[in-house]
Amino acid sequence: MLKFISFGSGSSGNCYMLATPGDALLIDIGVGIRGLKKACRDYGVSLSQVHQVLVTHDHADHIKSVGSFSTDFNVPVYATQQVHDGINRNYCVAQKVASDKACIIEKGVTAKIGDFMVTPFNVPHDSSDNVGYFIEAEGVHFCIITDAGEVTDEMKSFIHRADYLVIEANHDVEMVKDGPYPQFLKQRILSVTGHLNNHDCGVAIAENMSEHLRYVWLCHLSEENNHPELARKTVESVLRSYGIIVGTDVQLEVLKRTTPSEVYEL
Repeated sequence: MLKFISFGSGSSGNCYMLATPGDALLIDIGVGIRGLKKACRDYGVSLSQVHQVLVTHDHADHIKSVGSFSTDFNVPVYATQQVHDGINRNYCVAQKVASDKACIIEKGVTAKIGDFMVTPFNVPHDSSDNVGYFIEAEGVHFCIITDAGEVTDEMKSFIHRADYLVIEANHDVEMVKDGPYPQFLKQRILSVTGHLNNHDCGVAIAENMSEHLRYVWLCHLSEENNHPELARKTVESVLRSYGIIVGTDVQLEVLKRTTPSEVYEL
């Protein structure tokens, strides 16, 4: 049985785990190693089971601890060449990924990584590069899309194939527009290389989900420009307008910014 845990989801740090009975991977490590170890102890999860790390992009809240973890646990880090280059340039990453642990993946190319079949795909964002991941294991199709300025046709195709989906609902548009951020930052967030808003997230789910989509988690919520209940209600309302009933047709939850989720069995 495949298990999923979120150890943090937001600008303070992002990190997710997928685990089979004999293998596990982490997607991004933007949280502190000490907190990650504590959360795993609390859940009875062994980090020694983690044999690989996948990285979406090179912003600090996704990569801060990736080099330290790779070194401490002697595990490879998979990312595109541009993301690896960005990690090496990022001053927020004190411990870089050792060259012999930096593994290159290519967008659109499926690779067997441990127990997982992993397909990276392009996600528009203002980083050196950014990918979502479509992961197959234990007969389950899992998709994660974070830090997405817009939803492309390629992204839609992977949403449609997913049994379980983690997708960004970063902000409420009106909260951004009426908020205290400087204009250049508002423009960045709202741009097609910025972040996905609650309404567009709901539309992306509603227009592309299949009948086998069982569970959706909303991720990477903004602390200043969103609220968990607002994100959930907005997405739920959009789904309802398409005739999709949360709790009946699909389950919907919001991942917390700084608190680990429960352990989900997929």
